[in-house]
Amino acid sequence: MVRVRVEGNAAARLLEGRYQGAHPLRTLWGFLGPDRARLAWAALFQVVKHSPVWVLPLVVANVVDVLARPAPRGRALAWNLGVLALVILQNIPNQIVFMRLLSAAARNLERNLRSAICRRLQHLSLGFYARTRGGALQSKLLRDVESIHQLLMGVFEPVLAFGASALVAVVVTALRVPVFLVLYALTVPLAVAVVLRLRQPIQDRNAELRRRVEQMSSSLTEMTELIPVTRAHAEEQYELARVEARLSDVQSAGLRLDRSTAVFGSAAWVLLQLFGALTLAAAAALYETQWVAVRLGDVVLLTGYFSALVGSVLGLLNLVPQLSRGFEALRSVGEILECPDLERNEGRRVVSAVRGSFAFEGVGFRYPGASEAALADFSLEVEPGQTIALVGASGAGKSTLLGLVIGFVRPTSGRIRLDGRDMAELDLRTYRRFLSVVPQDTILFAGSILENVTYGARVPGDAQVRRALEDARALEFVERLPEGWHTVVGEHGARLSGGQKQRLAIARALIRDPRVLVLDEATSSLDAESESLIQPALARLMRDRTTFVVAHRLSTVRGATRIVVMDAGRIVEVGCHADLLAADGTYARLHALQFGSESQPQWGGAASG
Repeated sequence: MVRVRVEGNAAARLLEGRYQGAHPLRTLWGFLGPDRARLAWAALFQVVKHSPVWVLPLVVANVVDVLARPAPRGRALAWNLGVLALVILQNIPNQIVFMRLLSAAARNLERNLRSAICRRLQHLSLGFYARTRGGALQSKLLRDVESIHQLLMGVFEPVLAFGASALVAVVVTALRVPVFLVLYALTVPLAVAVVLRLRQPIQDRNAELRRRVEQMSSSLTEMTELIPVTRAHAEEQYELARVEARLSDVQSAGLRLDRSTAVFGSAAWVLLQLFGALTLAAAAALYETQWVAVRLGDVVLLTGYFSALVGSVLGLLNLVPQLSRGFEALRSVGEILECPDLERNEGRRVVSAVRGSFAFEGVGFRYPGASEAALADFSLEVEPGQTIALVGASGAGKSTLLGLVIGFVRPTSGRIRLDGRDMAELDLRTYRRFLSVVPQDTILFAGSILENVTYGARVPGDAQVRRALEDARALEFVERLPEGWHTVVGEHGARLSGGQKQRLAIARALIRDPRVLVLDEATSSLDAESESLIQPALARLMRDRTTFVVAHRLSTVRGATRIVVMDAGRIVEVGCHADLLAADGTYARLHALQFGSESQPQWGGAASG
């Protein structure tokens, strides 16, 4: 299996204080650190390649002035037209260079952000994942990062283009006919304000259509999910009528939007033409009266730059929704990059070897926001190689204790000693190299059996893989598969039975050769036949290893060194199976409820040590 180790890259630097939720622009600037020079060059090429838009009115004005004066005019006309042709032709090479620079910066940002989020997700505590839906995390990693990428790709170019056009229009007008800036100052804001006012009904209609489409989508999803119920109750016509009503709502909302768009388009066009005509009339009046020195070409220039100014301002305003989406995506990503709920291991002692002794000294744990402690005053000594079974009703604290053993959570009171060392002082990542977990629901990924079995282990040889599969009682069924242990198991191991997946989980644990083993309801989801196949494999796995077992079936923990009976987060009884039955306490009552005479298999040999 290929392993990738990424250290010291741009993604790592993104985690080091670059995110500032209150300052999205500053945050984006920080993210772009490695590519700022590239973006500066891209900006330069963008301004140059966009120059035909703001050079054209100037050249046309010069041509009009040339034509208005006596001959000779040929050289001046040729020079102006040559400049215009050159300015137009340069757009192609400069556009190519600009897009290469911008695309490289945007793709780097996209890749580094996703890498940063993935790195952060690997360091967040298990409590964070208990509170957060997987779909929300996927949305941040995919959709939000894509929105940030689009923020850069979709906004960078038009902002520069509109900004350059507006700036050139103002500067050239100030140099040629400065008094005309007063007319710009009066007419441009007025034109923009009226256009925005006319646009409001379209925004309202768009919002209405979006709501109707969302309702329709929800109804269609619900209809498909309810098909078995609908078919069973002969309610097809009712469901069709309900969906048809949603479809009609979408149609009506779409028609209203189309009518508003048509009205706005024509009204906005007429309005801008009228304002343009007003500008033309004012420029012509200045030329005619010569109240200020205005050339004939200036009339064309001023009219063209008025249109450029209005278009630039409206274009920038059109970017506001895209900017808002991008900034909202930045804030959403920041919920991950700024989340303080981390598993802290930096600076703690590295674990280079584990014998497997544990000392729980008055351990307590309370989940954030909980009114009662999940675990209280838990004290227990565990010697290397012992098997400790945890039993009790749901909510007794068994899973919380396993979380403490694995290091998913740390005690809120008391302490746990591993081989005499306080676990609060240890780098739990290095400790977990000596630990394996076999959960109730085996988690397999869509790779081969070999990749799943060797996941998390130092790359083993074929002999080690074969031995692990054999000891897990999995080799026989694996060799019957079309491609042996190179067979792809499908997503979540869909091509395997529950018992087969569980035996692969045991093989995965065996190949790591752990010193500490956690079995969390490892057989509770299996039928009796599958469990009878797995029990011998579990017995091999547990031999000579410190093992913590949670099991509801008491018949499967009879061979444990000690059975810890828990209730409401506290220990109520500790002892071996025979002693606890003789004590006639909580364990004996639980055993009686589960038919004490049952003869299901047990983990033979687990009591050694």
